[in-house]
Amino acid sequence: MNTKIGESRGDRIFTVCNYIFLSLLVLSVLYPLIYVLSASLSSTNAVASGRVWLFPVEFSLLGYKTIFEYSKIWTGYGNSLFYMVVGTTVNVVLTILAAYPLSRRDFYGRGIFMFLFVFTMMFNGGLIPNYLLVQDLGLLNSRWALIIPNALSVFNVIITMSFFKSTIPNELLESAQLDGCNDFKFLFKVVLPLSAPIIAVISLFYAVGHWNSYFSALIYLRDASLFPLQLILRDILVQNSVDPSMMGDATQLANKIGLQQLLKYSLIVVSSLPVLIAYPFVQRFFVKGVMIGSLKG
Repeated sequence: MNTKIGESRGDRIFTVCNYIFLSLLVLSVLYPLIYVLSASLSSTNAVASGRVWLFPVEFSLLGYKTIFEYSKIWTGYGNSLFYMVVGTTVNVVLTILAAYPLSRRDFYGRGIFMFLFVFTMMFNGGLIPNYLLVQDLGLLNSRWALIIPNALSVFNVIITMSFFKSTIPNELLESAQLDGCNDFKFLFKVVLPLSAPIIAVISLFYAVGHWNSYFSALIYLRDASLFPLQLILRDILVQNSVDPSMMGDATQLANKIGLQQLLKYSLIVVSSLPVLIAYPFVQRFFVKGVMIGSLKG
């Protein structure tokens, strides 16, 4: 017997509208990425005249050549990788060590500690007190000025704590304790292997934050050899900025404007590439980790 129920006219219209809306949404997300990539591979004249719409026009690698000829670009890449790898490692370790005890029902005083954590989310000392604190700690103009002050995110602690609550049942802990497993062994042998999704998610959050970090480096660092990639890219844009009063020839001014725009697009690609490469490797954990960690618990 055929029990299939046909869709009503209203359901079909609703489905079509959903497809149209989602297609437009995907297009609005993908087109800027395609445009930036195409513009970075076009000539200065094509970019300045606005002839680039979808595909590269007058294919050229001038933007990338100009960027990578800048001697400090590789120093910036190395520094950003250091801040991202070391900073993310510190962040993830501290987040897990803070979230796991707070997820345990037998942890005495966890309500007080949770209040103190959440309190820091509502109130901030401000820029000047933070600067004075970093100065008093002797971290100014050092790599650790970008790592220690941002070593822990309360938001990520709450997400991780919720994940532990919803994924690691108390019965599993009791069973492990009956087998002679202590708290540290339970954390490293049981909890962490089961927490790959949330670890991948918070690692991505922290890594992207460190990679895009700009303001902290601008405030705390003076030594150019410690600058992350974002500050190096800023210097390139400043050096290639256009001052019309210094340009006597209209053609020269147009070429300079075109080069500046080309550099902007090329810099976007250069600075975004590492994150775009890393994301597919953690994508399979991303949705699961965020949904379980943020909606349950």
